[in-house]
Amino acid sequence: MSTTPRPNAINAGHYENFPVASLLMPARLRPAVRAIYAFARNADDFADEGDAPAAERLARLAEYHEFLRALERGETVEHPVFRDLAPHIRAHDLPWRAFHDLLDAFEQDCVKTRYAHFGEVMDYCKRSANPIGRLLLCLYRDDDLRHQAWADGLCSALQLINFLQDVALDWQKGRVYLPQDEMTKFGISERQIAEGRVDALWWQFMKTQIERARRMLQASAPLGRALPGRLGLETRMIVLGGERILHHLYEARGDMFRHRPTLGWCDWAYMLRRALLPGRRRASAASCDSGHCGH
Repeated sequence: MSTTPRPNAINAGHYENFPVASLLMPARLRPAVRAIYAFARNADDFADEGDAPAAERLARLAEYHEFLRALERGETVEHPVFRDLAPHIRAHDLPWRAFHDLLDAFEQDCVKTRYAHFGEVMDYCKRSANPIGRLLLCLYRDDDLRHQAWADGLCSALQLINFLQDVALDWQKGRVYLPQDEMTKFGISERQIAEGRVDALWWQFMKTQIERARRMLQASAPLGRALPGRLGLETRMIVLGGERILHHLYEARGDMFRHRPTLGWCDWAYMLRRALLPGRRRASAASCDSGHCGH
């Protein structure tokens, strides 16, 4: 089966909580961001969408690896995703490894559906999320090692938030990204996820997951103040977006089964106001246990 997408369908049908090539970014960089996103979104669909067997999904992803290697050799690739991506890779000297790492993570989704402990989850985040932050820094010619470390932390935190937000959706795909040993510690079974049962044990378990993601998000928040101009504003918006999702998840007492957290207009207005005041101390730095997570 051909892996060539319909040109007008590359990004169709995907809700995003965080800005993608938003108006906050300089116009000159938006085409590159859209091309990177199209690559990641299209490849991710091979692992996530439809009912093709794992072998077929892996074959499609292997083909993407080959397309990347062809570009590395200076060859022309006619696939529309790579035809759009190639000039931006060359113009911005983007690292090939980052694109291969993303594909490695998507390949893992085809064969690994459970994670024994948090270390395994973070290893997945290292390849599924962190390359995006590294690529965005490359677009801005930012090679500061401290900025890269903050970006890694931010991207991993956002990935964890996405896992918490999408427990029910991932279950429908046969996956559980929650650490198995922590589920066992709190007496949480996969049957409970299947039933969408939210009880006291589930809420205690989810509070630990929310708090850890919040701490990671806050640890990476200095990146938004360290980066200049629009990039700093965009980064602060992304951090605040993550905080708002955690806030909604906390308010729902961890019930993403019936109340999947999403961002509304009030959230976006709140985020923009706070992002424009980066020096103001955020109350959200306090523990979510205070009941004010995200406020």
